[in-house]
Amino acid sequence: MLTDIINWIITTVGSLGYPGIFLLMLIESSFIPFPSEVIMIPAGYLASKGEMNMIVVILCGITGSLFGALLNYYLAAKLGRPLLVRYGKYVMFHEHNLQKMEDFFARHGHISTFTGRLIPMIRQYISIPAGLARMNLAVFCFYTSLGAGLWVIILALLGYFIGENELLIKEYLRDIVITLIISCVVGIALYWNLQRHSNQK
Repeated sequence: MLTDIINWIITTVGSLGYPGIFLLMLIESSFIPFPSEVIMIPAGYLASKGEMNMIVVILCGITGSLFGALLNYYLAAKLGRPLLVRYGKYVMFHEHNLQKMEDFFARHGHISTFTGRLIPMIRQYISIPAGLARMNLAVFCFYTSLGAGLWVIILALLGYFIGENELLIKEYLRDIVITLIISCVVGIALYWNLQRHSNQK
């Protein structure tokens, strides 16, 4: 049964092609909860078989993620907090989710648009407080692309090297997520330290 599901996902990603990767990653990066693992890992696996180009797969994944993040950014900037709270429940986005994102953004500043892209459950929504705060668009795109790019590359490489072994993917993905979270904490601490020293000068 599990093998059939995996084969179906791989076939679906293959039939949708590069536009499908872009569109699905855009959806994954917006309000709709959708796991990027089921897009990028099969795409990486298809690249290992020569059915897709790995560079194009990664570029489609990154640009899709960026466009989805920009959608959230502009919705937040245009609608504002009250409308997001009022209508967010229709796409499973509640006020407590928004509060968590705002707290995360307030604690970690602009770099949170990079680190947030690497943390499950925060990845999809970190663009919203950035939009509410009217974060500089060029800075937002840079950090978002950097974080999304790192995540997309990791998933695509997992698919490329061990795409047929679901147990190995689960094991490696868990270890990678833990490592990324620890790295984010260390990175934020270093960033804070540098900012503190620069403010003291």
